[in-house]
Amino acid sequence: MKKLIILSSAIILPLISMASTDGYPAIGSVRIEFIFFAMTLLGVALFHNQTMKVALAGLATLLIFKLVFISDFNIVHHFIGDGIHEEGEWRVLVNLLGLLLGFAILAKHFEESGIPQILPKYLPDDWKGGFVLLLLIAFLSSFLDNIAAAMIGGAVAMVVFKGKVHIGYLAGIVAASNAGGAGSVVGDTTTTMMWIDGVNALDVTHAFIGSIVAIFVFGIVASIQQDRYQRIQADVDVSAKVDYKKLMVVALILVGAITTNYTLDFPAVGVWIAILIGALITKTPWKEIPHAIQGTIFLLSLVTCASLMPVNDLPAASWQTAFGLGFVSAVFDNIPLTALCLEQGGYDWGILAYAVGFGGSMIWFGSSAGVALSNMYPEAKSVGKWLQNGWHVTVAYIISFLVMLGLVGWHPHAPHKKGAETTTETPQIEPGH
Repeated sequence: MKKLIILSSAIILPLISMASTDGYPAIGSVRIEFIFFAMTLLGVALFHNQTMKVALAGLATLLIFKLVFISDFNIVHHFIGDGIHEEGEWRVLVNLLGLLLGFAILAKHFEESGIPQILPKYLPDDWKGGFVLLLLIAFLSSFLDNIAAAMIGGAVAMVVFKGKVHIGYLAGIVAASNAGGAGSVVGDTTTTMMWIDGVNALDVTHAFIGSIVAIFVFGIVASIQQDRYQRIQADVDVSAKVDYKKLMVVALILVGAITTNYTLDFPAVGVWIAILIGALITKTPWKEIPHAIQGTIFLLSLVTCASLMPVNDLPAASWQTAFGLGFVSAVFDNIPLTALCLEQGGYDWGILAYAVGFGGSMIWFGSSAGVALSNMYPEAKSVGKWLQNGWHVTVAYIISFLVMLGLVGWHPHAPHKKGAETTTETPQIEPGH
């Protein structure tokens, strides 16, 4: 019971902190939508074997409530846009759908390419092998979407650890993929949103300082956990051969994702064009799509629930607010959070990028990378086990955020949109203070 109370508080309190009634249906000072969403998240945490059903039930409840009781809610405008001021949620949802299913195929292509079987030759034989793998995942994520980096890392881990991967190390894989993308505008959806919105690409790069510190904190602990659970495969499979056709398709998918991310802000288009072209080159593992469907529906349901939250304002932009948003992003989708921060303005974009990007690693469904990896490792779908074994990710977030803040300071950027207003109640913190 004590654990249930703590878990409930961890999920509900961050949401209540953002609530604003404004005359809408509420219990006390908390709008009903937040209570429904908190109950959905709590249900996901408690019934990890029924996550898709819980998420769909929560989404249905929220939609029915808003349609019946919120007079100014227009479901068509919410999802499709009004054609003038709002685009709607369709782009984010379709993009996530395409990426999650497409990267499941990419990961299988990579697994069958023979590279994971040969990789042990180049990795140390003890815990340092697992640590080097986490570094490689973070590097991949710096120029590739964090979903793909996590899936590739999961595919490699499946082979080099002979299918026995510790949940603490799975948390490490997700954390590495999120850390690697935090300072790159092509490495994470949130940083890409900032870039498209007008934030200079260089203004998020100091997030890498937090990422580097975090990797050495959680990476070493996670790698030792994994080494004690299942040591890395010491010998190369002599029968393993590189399938260059599979490898070519993997490269084609990555290029397609990066290209359409730059040109269309729609990486899923490039991924699926590349997959269809790849089908002409080698056999495509279409059977991976049914395996990824449940996790994909689950994530899309949660993202949609998050988009329905009446989050109209945040506390004044400050390093304390950014730090808190890191914890909020573990239970509340970071895409609408980032959009709200961009509208508000006045943040140090690098520190914010790190907080909302890396913070989601603290719970398995806190980031799309975690949901994608859980499709490969269903045992990860337990909040209790994730928190118990992946505690080092939370510790890494706290330590790395404070180190980053101490080294670079808090330097809020002026609003980059005309007419944007902001208040910054906290003065700038200079490096070393």
